[in-house]
Amino acid sequence: MEEFIRGFVGDVTRVMSALPVQEIARAINVIQAVYERDGRIYIFGNGGSLALATHWVSDFNKTVFSHNLESHTRRFQAIRLPSTEEELSAWANDVGYEMVFAGPLQNYLQETDGVIAISSSGNSQNIVKAVELAKRRNVPVIGLSGFDGGKLNELADVKIVVQTEKGKYEIVEGIHAVILHLITKYFQDYFDHQLARRTAGA
Repeated sequence: MEEFIRGFVGDVTRVMSALPVQEIARAINVIQAVYERDGRIYIFGNGGSLALATHWVSDFNKTVFSHNLESHTRRFQAIRLPSTEEELSAWANDVGYEMVFAGPLQNYLQETDGVIAISSSGNSQNIVKAVELAKRRNVPVIGLSGFDGGKLNELADVKIVVQTEKGKYEIVEGIHAVILHLITKYFQDYFDHQLARRTAGA
Protein backbone atom coordinates (compact mmCIF):
# COMPACT_ATOMS: atom_id res chain seq x y z
CA MET A 1 0.00 0.00 0.00
CA GLU A 2 2.75 2.47 0.94
CA GLU A 3 4.52 1.68 -2.33
CA PHE A 4 1.32 2.49 -4.22
CA ILE A 5 1.02 5.81 -2.39
CA ARG A 6 4.63 6.74 -3.08
CA GLY A 7 4.20 5.80 -6.73
CA PHE A 8 1.10 7.94 -7.11
CA VAL A 9 2.73 10.91 -5.39
CA GLY A 10 5.79 10.46 -7.61
CA ASP A 11 3.62 10.53 -10.74
CA VAL A 12 1.90 13.71 -9.58
CA THR A 13 5.21 15.34 -8.69
CA ARG A 14 6.72 14.59 -12.11
CA VAL A 15 3.71 15.98 -13.94
CA MET A 16 3.58 19.07 -11.72
CA SER A 17 7.24 19.82 -12.40
CA ALA A 18 6.51 19.93 -16.15
CA LEU A 19 3.55 22.30 -16.00
CA PRO A 20 3.59 25.08 -18.64
CA VAL A 21 4.29 27.97 -16.28
CA GLN A 22 4.35 30.57 -19.07
CA GLU A 23 0.90 29.48 -20.26
CA ILE A 24 -0.50 29.72 -16.74
CA ALA A 25 0.93 33.26 -16.54
CA ARG A 26 -0.72 34.05 -19.89
CA ALA A 27 -4.02 32.77 -18.52
CA ILE A 28 -3.73 35.13 -15.57
CA ASN A 29 -3.09 38.04 -17.97
CA VAL A 30 -6.13 37.13 -20.08
CA ILE A 31 -8.37 36.88 -17.00
CA GLN A 32 -7.11 40.22 -15.68
CA ALA A 33 -7.75 41.86 -19.06
CA VAL A 34 -11.33 40.54 -19.05
CA TYR A 35 -11.82 41.96 -15.56
CA GLU A 36 -10.43 45.36 -16.56
CA ARG A 37 -12.78 45.66 -19.53
CA ASP A 38 -15.71 44.60 -17.31
CA GLY A 39 -16.28 41.39 -19.25
CA ARG A 40 -17.57 38.02 -18.12
CA ILE A 41 -15.74 34.71 -17.81
CA TYR A 42 -17.64 31.64 -18.97
CA ILE A 43 -16.39 28.32 -17.60
CA PHE A 44 -17.48 24.80 -18.56
CA GLY A 45 -16.54 21.13 -18.57
CA ASN A 46 -17.97 17.61 -18.35
CA GLY A 47 -18.13 15.33 -15.31
CA GLY A 48 -15.28 16.08 -12.91
CA SER A 49 -14.41 19.09 -15.07
CA LEU A 50 -17.94 20.43 -14.55
CA ALA A 51 -17.32 20.21 -10.79
CA LEU A 52 -14.08 22.16 -11.28
CA ALA A 53 -15.89 24.77 -13.39
CA THR A 54 -18.51 25.20 -10.65
CA HIS A 55 -15.79 25.46 -8.00
CA TRP A 56 -13.90 28.06 -10.06
CA VAL A 57 -17.02 30.23 -10.38
CA SER A 58 -17.37 30.25 -6.60
CA ASP A 59 -13.70 31.09 -6.07
CA PHE A 60 -13.63 33.83 -8.73
CA ASN A 61 -16.83 35.54 -7.63
CA LYS A 62 -16.33 35.32 -3.86
CA THR A 63 -13.09 33.76 -2.57
CA VAL A 64 -10.80 36.11 -4.52
CA PHE A 65 -12.35 39.07 -2.69
CA SER A 66 -13.20 37.33 0.59
CA HIS A 67 -10.73 39.26 2.76
CA ASN A 68 -12.42 42.57 1.95
CA LEU A 69 -15.76 41.85 0.27
CA GLU A 70 -17.29 45.22 1.05
CA SER A 71 -14.28 47.12 -0.28
CA HIS A 72 -14.47 45.56 -3.75
CA THR A 73 -17.59 46.94 -5.39
CA ARG A 74 -16.53 45.52 -8.75
CA ARG A 75 -15.69 41.83 -8.78
CA PHE A 76 -15.24 39.06 -11.31
CA GLN A 77 -18.32 38.04 -13.27
CA ALA A 78 -17.75 34.30 -13.65
CA ILE A 79 -20.57 32.10 -14.98
CA ARG A 80 -20.69 28.32 -15.28
CA LEU A 81 -22.33 26.94 -18.41
CA PRO A 82 -25.02 25.80 -18.47
CA SER A 83 -26.11 27.78 -15.43
CA THR A 84 -28.93 25.35 -14.54
CA GLU A 85 -29.58 21.61 -14.87
CA GLU A 86 -32.87 22.43 -16.62
CA GLU A 87 -31.02 24.27 -19.37
CA LEU A 88 -28.50 21.45 -19.72
CA SER A 89 -31.21 18.82 -20.12
CA ALA A 90 -33.22 20.97 -22.54
CA TRP A 91 -30.28 21.45 -24.89
CA ALA A 92 -29.25 17.80 -24.60
CA ASN A 93 -32.76 16.46 -25.18
CA ASP A 94 -34.03 18.90 -27.81
CA VAL A 95 -30.89 19.66 -29.81
CA GLY A 96 -28.09 17.28 -28.79
CA TYR A 97 -25.54 16.88 -26.02
CA GLU A 98 -22.85 18.38 -28.25
CA MET A 99 -24.65 21.76 -27.87
CA VAL A 100 -25.02 21.93 -24.07
CA PHE A 101 -22.24 24.56 -23.83
CA ALA A 102 -22.32 26.27 -27.22
CA GLY A 103 -26.11 26.70 -27.08
CA PRO A 104 -26.18 28.77 -23.88
CA LEU A 105 -22.91 30.51 -24.76
CA GLN A 106 -24.27 31.97 -27.98
CA ASN A 107 -26.99 33.73 -25.94
CA TYR A 108 -24.49 35.70 -23.88
CA LEU A 109 -21.07 35.98 -25.47
CA GLN A 110 -19.62 39.47 -26.09
CA GLU A 111 -16.20 40.56 -27.36
CA THR A 112 -15.30 41.81 -23.87
CA ASP A 113 -15.65 38.29 -22.42
CA GLY A 114 -13.32 35.32 -21.93
CA VAL A 115 -13.80 31.56 -21.91
CA ILE A 116 -12.22 28.85 -19.77
CA ALA A 117 -12.77 25.37 -21.22
CA ILE A 118 -11.81 22.31 -19.14
CA SER A 119 -11.47 18.88 -20.72
CA SER A 120 -9.05 16.13 -19.71
CA SER A 121 -9.03 14.58 -23.18
CA GLY A 122 -9.43 17.88 -25.01
CA ASN A 123 -11.64 16.09 -27.52
CA SER A 124 -15.16 16.28 -26.07
CA GLN A 125 -17.38 17.43 -28.92
CA ASN A 126 -19.47 19.77 -26.76
CA ILE A 127 -16.30 21.51 -25.52
CA VAL A 128 -14.91 21.84 -29.05
CA LYS A 129 -18.15 23.35 -30.39
CA ALA A 130 -18.26 25.97 -27.64
CA VAL A 131 -14.60 26.88 -28.18
CA GLU A 132 -15.14 27.17 -31.93
CA LEU A 133 -18.02 29.57 -31.23
CA ALA A 134 -15.79 31.71 -28.99
CA LYS A 135 -13.10 31.79 -31.67
CA ARG A 136 -15.62 32.97 -34.27
CA ARG A 137 -16.63 35.78 -31.89
CA ASN A 138 -12.96 36.76 -31.30
CA VAL A 139 -13.20 35.89 -27.61
CA PRO A 140 -10.00 34.59 -25.94
CA VAL A 141 -10.07 30.95 -24.88
CA ILE A 142 -8.09 29.44 -22.01
CA GLY A 143 -7.94 25.67 -22.45
CA LEU A 144 -7.14 23.28 -19.60
CA SER A 145 -6.56 19.81 -20.98
CA GLY A 146 -4.61 16.64 -20.23
CA PHE A 147 -2.91 13.70 -21.97
CA ASP A 148 -1.75 15.14 -25.35
CA GLY A 149 -4.10 18.16 -25.21
CA GLY A 150 -6.40 17.00 -27.99
CA LYS A 151 -8.44 19.37 -30.15
CA LEU A 152 -8.89 21.86 -27.30
CA ASN A 153 -5.17 22.44 -27.14
CA GLU A 154 -5.09 23.12 -30.89
CA LEU A 155 -7.89 25.69 -30.69
CA ALA A 156 -7.20 27.47 -27.40
CA ASP A 157 -5.36 30.79 -27.26
CA VAL A 158 -3.83 29.80 -23.91
CA LYS A 159 -2.79 26.14 -23.80
CA ILE A 160 -2.50 24.65 -20.32
CA VAL A 161 -1.83 20.95 -20.82
CA VAL A 162 -1.29 18.51 -17.96
CA GLN A 163 0.71 15.98 -19.95
CA THR A 164 0.20 12.38 -18.87
CA GLU A 165 -0.47 9.02 -20.42
CA LYS A 166 -4.00 8.80 -21.80
CA GLY A 167 -6.54 7.70 -19.23
CA LYS A 168 -4.92 9.19 -16.12
CA TYR A 169 -7.93 11.34 -15.31
CA GLU A 170 -7.23 11.27 -11.59
CA ILE A 171 -3.91 13.08 -12.11
CA VAL A 172 -5.19 15.52 -14.73
CA GLU A 173 -8.28 16.55 -12.76
CA GLY A 174 -6.31 16.83 -9.52
CA ILE A 175 -3.70 19.09 -11.09
CA HIS A 176 -6.39 21.15 -12.83
CA ALA A 177 -7.73 21.79 -9.32
CA VAL A 178 -4.26 22.91 -8.20
CA ILE A 179 -4.09 25.34 -11.14
CA LEU A 180 -7.55 26.63 -10.22
CA HIS A 181 -6.39 27.38 -6.69
CA LEU A 182 -3.09 28.85 -7.88
CA ILE A 183 -4.92 31.39 -10.05
CA THR A 184 -7.45 32.11 -7.29
CA LYS A 185 -4.63 32.74 -4.80
CA TYR A 186 -2.80 34.98 -7.28
CA PHE A 187 -5.82 37.23 -7.70
CA GLN A 188 -6.62 37.21 -3.99
CA ASP A 189 -3.12 38.49 -3.25
CA TYR A 190 -3.27 40.93 -6.18
CA PHE A 191 -6.51 42.58 -5.05
CA ASP A 192 -5.42 42.60 -1.41
CA HIS A 193 -2.28 44.46 -2.50
CA GLN A 194 -4.28 46.92 -4.61
CA LEU A 195 -6.60 47.64 -1.70
CA ALA A 196 -3.67 48.14 0.68
CA ARG A 197 -2.10 50.63 -1.73
CA ARG A 198 -5.36 52.59 -2.03
CA THR A 199 -5.82 52.61 1.73
CA ALA A 200 -2.26 53.81 2.32
CA GLY A 201 -2.71 56.61 -0.21
CA ALA A 202 -6.02 57.78 1.22
